Amino acid sequence: MTPRIPESLKWEHEELHAELARATKAGGKTGAAAKAVAGVLHNHFLKEEEFALPPIGLLAALARGEIEDEMRDVLVMTERLKAELPEMLREHQAVVTALAELTAAAKKEKLAEHARFAKKLMVHAQTEEEVLYPAAILIGEYLKLRLKA
Repeated sequence: MTPRIPESLKWEHEELHAELARATKAGGKTGAAAKAVAGVLHNHFLKEEEFALPPIGLLAALARGEIEDEMRDVLVMTERLKAELPEMLREHQAVVTALAELTAAAKKEKLAEHARFAKKLMVHAQTEEEVLYPAAILIGEYLKLRLKA
C-alpha cells in the first residue's frame, strides 16, 4: 500500500510553487532572490513528497483504529525520514535564509505580496518541523508497535 499525500497538503505545496514562480518573474532583486529560493527548495519539496508527507495520508485511518498489514509499506518512508531528518532541517534553514533575503528585497522594492509569500513559506516550513515530520515519524513508530514489525 502506497499512502497518498493528503489533498490539503498537496494543494498547499502546489500553491506555494505557483506563488514562488510568480515571485521569480518579479524582476529586480526580488526576482533574483525568489530564484535563489527556488534553487534551494526544489529538491527539498521532491523529498517531502516522496517520503515525508505520504505517511500523513494514513493518519485519519489510524485515528479510526483502522490498521491493515499493507500499511507496513510506509515504514520504509518513515525510517528514511528519521534518517534524513537532520538534512531536511538543514535544508529548511537554507530555505529560511533565502526567504529572509527575498523578504528584504520585496520590502525594499515595495512588492508586499512577495514578502507575504516568503512569510507564508517560512510558517509552512515551521509547521513541517513542529507537526508534520514528527507526526509522520510517529505513524511509523505506531505501526511498528501495532504490526509487530
